[in-house]
Amino acid sequence: MTRVKVCGLTTEADLETVVDAGVDAVGLICDVPVDTPREVSVDQARALVAATPPFVTTVLVTMPSDPDHARELVDAVGPDVLQIHGGLEPDALDRLRSTIDARLLYAVDADDATNAAAYDDVVDALLVDTPGEDGGGGTGETHDWGRTRQAAADLESPLILAGGLTPDNVADAVRAVEPFAVDAASGVEADDGSKDPTAVHSFVDRATTALRAVEPDSSHHP
Repeated sequence: MTRVKVCGLTTEADLETVVDAGVDAVGLICDVPVDTPREVSVDQARALVAATPPFVTTVLVTMPSDPDHARELVDAVGPDVLQIHGGLEPDALDRLRSTIDARLLYAVDADDATNAAAYDDVVDALLVDTPGEDGGGGTGETHDWGRTRQAAADLESPLILAGGLTPDNVADAVRAVEPFAVDAASGVEADDGSKDPTAVHSFVDRATTALRAVEPDSSHHP
């Protein structure tokens, strides 16, 4: 079954909304050099991690200037997973992975998805997202799912699919790519930027059932 992460939580109300909907992971965006309304402070991120119930994975999303910066953030926030966007090289990620008390997830631009193999052995999972001009994700734009599926075919690492996913398209995306997990942010938000309960529930339901085999109709059986 496809797992679900919802990213860009900013309040405990958001956290309650997505946990109630049954997500597997929550993403907290912290200390990024791009302009986003979903960024929270280190103190806010730490508080949201502490408020997250057991069996829900907390993911710190950041764009560190160097591995030491990333390590300091992990120590300060205490997430289960560190998700890195930006230009860290595979050898730097490999060293970072061995020195943090968290799993390591690296975001690859969909335009360069064929380069994901270079990171396959040094991270715990790979996320493919539609790139923005500022180097970050969260663009709300989809990308070529067929190309992403092809690029991921030989990867050992679990693949998380992001980029413009909504309740309306997530089932098609899951069937096209068959990822380990899907990730949404703006696609499940209300007009005020909060996570919309109806949208999150619909997203989780459609993502997790997209690959379910059609049950035979037993009504005509003797």
